[in-house]
Amino acid sequence: MSHDVAGLYRRLRAEHGTVAPVLLEGDIPAWLVLGYREAHFVASRGDLYDRDSARWNAWDLVPPDWPLRPALGKADSVSWVTGTEHARHSDAIHEVLAAVDPFELRHRCERIADELVDAFADRGQAELMYSYAHVMPARAVAGMLGIPDEDTSEMVQDLVTLFDHGADALAAHGRLMALVTRLITLRRDSPGFDAISRLITHPAAFTDEEALQDIFVLLAAGQQPTAYWIGNTLRLLLADARFATTLAGGRRSVGQAMAEVLWEDPPIANFTGRWAVHTGQLGGQRIQAGDMLVIGAAAANADPDVRPDPSAGSGGNQAHLTFGHGEHRCPFPAQELAEVIAQTSIEVLLDRLPDLTLAVPADDLLWNQAIWVRGLTVLPVTFTPS
Repeated sequence: MSHDVAGLYRRLRAEHGTVAPVLLEGDIPAWLVLGYREAHFVASRGDLYDRDSARWNAWDLVPPDWPLRPALGKADSVSWVTGTEHARHSDAIHEVLAAVDPFELRHRCERIADELVDAFADRGQAELMYSYAHVMPARAVAGMLGIPDEDTSEMVQDLVTLFDHGADALAAHGRLMALVTRLITLRRDSPGFDAISRLITHPAAFTDEEALQDIFVLLAAGQQPTAYWIGNTLRLLLADARFATTLAGGRRSVGQAMAEVLWEDPPIANFTGRWAVHTGQLGGQRIQAGDMLVIGAAAANADPDVRPDPSAGSGGNQAHLTFGHGEHRCPFPAQELAEVIAQTSIEVLLDRLPDLTLAVPADDLLWNQAIWVRGLTVLPVTFTPS
């Protein structure tokens, strides 16, 4: 998966069409939706493909310690509820995130970025994923949620472990939920001006369990996808001559590179959790009621039926599926805040270290091997010490 993801998607499409049978970890069967139109349709039609994992016809095959359980279990969160309940959760989260001042957030991110760069600027070399890209959104989101600085380091590692869906994913999930539970208790007793306080005092009247689930979604969705957006964009800026030649001339190329990454290397490559309500046809495949479908955002973005010439670029087209689609699409304020964090992180780094260079050939960079994400494991660079 890590070395030639695009090639794998092409082979699956050539053999099976726009919907391919796949086996998840532990040989658990699912369908991978590769086609853009099919992915758009599945995400749009909750009446045909909903988020209720109780429908799954393969639960009897799933062991208790299956690493993907945290990503698939039914919960009272905005990620899983539908209809009027989803509107209640979504509207509240929209209002909570819209209350975050993007200019204040940018200023906070500039301070965090300067602190992080100060830690390695005199060395002339650095590994940017764990010393910078993962830490930037974690600290920014922690600030929005009111999470203490002393909890941030372990939180970052647990979020990375969780998204890798490896053997320690369940334990990491437990520690993160315990952290959020503790913070909810503190904010119930003493509300502040942070996002957690705003959510638990919102007129939607969330229970502690509902607040726990939704805050966890904000935490998880705000950290690692943004970290990989930062890392993937830095790789593109440093490795692709189209961008490298314009870096010294201004910041325009940063925004262009960020937009291109959302098409070509989306941080969340595959979305779990749609289950067929009825038996029917999709992409020429017979989908049984209760079958699980995985929406392949990365594959759909590269669908030759909608992008016959990928080399032509997106040209400002924002119809990618990187932020999802339909009822459970990433809220627009969340997209805006993630962009502020990612763009500020990249711009400050390049301003501080203008001759930043990859320490290894771009083709030698290693990607996270988890099928759910698209992000570098490490990003070694060199620069003139300052």
